[in-house]
Amino acid sequence: MPLFRTLILYFLFIPFYSFSAIGENKILSKKEITALLYTAKEYLDKGNFEKSLILSRKTLKYSILLKNNNLVANSYNIIGANFDELYESEKALFYYKKCLIYAEKTENDPLIKQIYNNLGNIYCFDKREYEKGISYYIRSLHYSKTSNDNVQTFFTKLNIAWAYFDIKNYKEGLPYLKFLNKHHPKLGDETTLVTLNMLNGMYNKHINNNANAHFYFKEAIKNGKKNSQKTDLSYAYQEYSKFLSKIGDYKNAYANLNSYNTLTNEITIEGEVKKANLAGINLEIDEYKREIDKIELQSKQKEKLFHSEKQRNKKIITIMLSLFIVSIILFYFFYQNTKLKQKNRIKNIQNKIHQNIINASIDGQENERKKIALFLHDTISASLSSAGMHLNVFLSQHSVVTDEIIKTKFILDETHDKVRDLSHDLLPTLLVRFGLLYALDDLCEKNSNSTLHFEYLNSISIKNRYNEKFETRIYFIISELLNNIIKHSQANKAQVVLTENTDGLHIQINDNGKGFDINEFNFVEGFGLNQIKARINNMNGHIDVKSKKNQGTSIKIRVPI
Repeated sequence: MPLFRTLILYFLFIPFYSFSAIGENKILSKKEITALLYTAKEYLDKGNFEKSLILSRKTLKYSILLKNNNLVANSYNIIGANFDELYESEKALFYYKKCLIYAEKTENDPLIKQIYNNLGNIYCFDKREYEKGISYYIRSLHYSKTSNDNVQTFFTKLNIAWAYFDIKNYKEGLPYLKFLNKHHPKLGDETTLVTLNMLNGMYNKHINNNANAHFYFKEAIKNGKKNSQKTDLSYAYQEYSKFLSKIGDYKNAYANLNSYNTLTNEITIEGEVKKANLAGINLEIDEYKREIDKIELQSKQKEKLFHSEKQRNKKIITIMLSLFIVSIILFYFFYQNTKLKQKNRIKNIQNKIHQNIINASIDGQENERKKIALFLHDTISASLSSAGMHLNVFLSQHSVVTDEIIKTKFILDETHDKVRDLSHDLLPTLLVRFGLLYALDDLCEKNSNSTLHFEYLNSISIKNRYNEKFETRIYFIISELLNNIIKHSQANKAQVVLTENTDGLHIQINDNGKGFDINEFNFVEGFGLNQIKARINNMNGHIDVKSKKNQGTSIKIRVPI
């Protein structure tokens, strides 16, 4: 068993309070339990294990009732340390692990690092489970470095080096031995000299430096005898015996082995005496362990019930809060929806007003177009025809005609033709006399040329006539679309297709031109499509424009008759 079993009690608060008799039925305060723990520690240091165990089990009970994890951990630590001193490694292991469970719930890092170190000692030097023991030592080192505890770091590294050397892993243990040799003058003391010299002897034995091995083993034995360190001295005798046997000095090897056995027997007898003195208390401790387990279970059940109730209350609050948030969200959406509906209603009214303005403008334009066309045809054209007729009579009665008269006749004829053409553009004669279908056929024929051909496909009887206003609007819509093809499409073929069924007149205009992106507003504006859509909407119709760049354009129109 290594020298460095930790028997120190760590608290998170100072000062300690002196112990006075306390009634068994009274719930103790934190200060009173701390005072009891301090007294139990004093009994442990003096070797009065019976009183230490009786007192520490009392502190454990009250600490659990007080639900103070730090006090519970310290109580378990003292109980474990008592059994550690009594060579009851299994019981010590049980209580150290209990201590660790509660210590890790606190910020008592000094206690945690000592428990990890003690667990490493038990696993390495009692249970011989070196891998697990070294892992506990490493964790202890982590806490020692975090708290800058150099002394504890030294002790833990001493145990790690010993553990590695025990399993002949000198390569892993050597860095720790070098650290120990370097820092022993500052961090070590007389109690560590036995183990340190023994480890140096073991390493020199490994590298076959027999002279140094002899020296260090003898130093270890000398220091062990001087300080009456029976346990570490016995290990020094054992390792020295192994070394002497290796080099063939069997006589001295036997003598050292005999010293090892003698010391080991003494230690065992002392341990048995201690155990015999505590036979009754051991039974009480075992019974008390069951009682403590019961108290812990009850405490955990109460804590679980408390957490369950807390969780239930938390869920209720969460549900209420969620309902409140959902109510706010629903109210917000209701408000926004109402606001949106109002906004849409205002927008629809604005659109209707805008649509009415456009419709009024279109109706006004068409009425003006018709008035101007009729005025040009019935008044201006008639007057020009009459003037031309009088001029022709004059020319027929005079053989000599001046150039001015001839020029006047030419200008008069040209003006008459222009007025007639303008009148026809404003209100085509074919549209008025023969109807929409004739007029569209003529329109396609007029606009066709060597670079662009308009194909006119009509499945409706050519003699079919519609309302005059309807025909006029449809004609000028198609005329505007054909102008767009001529001006912008760069097409060489186009189609105007007319069909009629129960839901109205269907018009489809296709071209194989360069097309355009219908999402670009400037194109739509530039082609006058907004005006065309407004006209069709005014007629309760529908227009669908499909176009892609370099893939032509297709426009479908449906208008109720």
